[in-house]
Amino acid sequence: MHVEQFRYSADNLAYLVWNDAGGIAVDGGAVEEILGFLADRRLPLLYVTNTHRHYDHTLGNDALLAATKARLASPDSVDEGYGIDWGGETLLIHRTPGHTEDSVCFQAGSVLLTGDTLFNGTVGNCFSGDLLGFLGSIRRLMVFPDETMILAGHDYVRDSMLFARRLEPSNLPALEAYWRTYDPAFVCSSLREERGMNPYLRFNDPGIVAVLKDRGLPRATEEERWLSLMSIE
Repeated sequence: MHVEQFRYSADNLAYLVWNDAGGIAVDGGAVEEILGFLADRRLPLLYVTNTHRHYDHTLGNDALLAATKARLASPDSVDEGYGIDWGGETLLIHRTPGHTEDSVCFQAGSVLLTGDTLFNGTVGNCFSGDLLGFLGSIRRLMVFPDETMILAGHDYVRDSMLFARRLEPSNLPALEAYWRTYDPAFVCSSLREERGMNPYLRFNDPGIVAVLKDRGLPRATEEERWLSLMSIE
């Protein structure tokens, strides 16, 4: 199983998960690039799917479906922990409500396609309004192994690093170490790196607790620390 990343619009990231049997487009807004990649390898597009229904992620669906014999695979039709089967492999689905109620992450081996749930260095806005449900989703992602690769729905790395530097300047070494590896041609991070530099995964870290104390924000429980972090602009 392989995963290709394609940039489209200003900062959106589309994905093609593929093997010798064909490919699955995830948030496939980079239509021409995805179709060209498959044509070069003489592979069919089998499925089109999305991490959530925001238009900037679904805008390529109709064009991909019209140009191929692919099927639209709605995550709503698949049970948690199961997925889309093709070529003897499975693209697993993990429900991660928070950014939106319908948000999911896809697991391709040791890779997580996290949509707008978890970005490289930050998390998505909570448009669902369920902040504690969002925390539950982040906790579920945090149990994955350190070497898990995070491939998000947007490249927000530059802004994320600037925010994290302002929020927690004492964590500058971890932030600079990640920034040195940042490549706009393939935007990724390991979950180990996220644990070290993403403030929204560090709600139990003494450095973040100290930041919340300095700001006079609630911090007694994980839930309070999360809610306090999500309130900072």
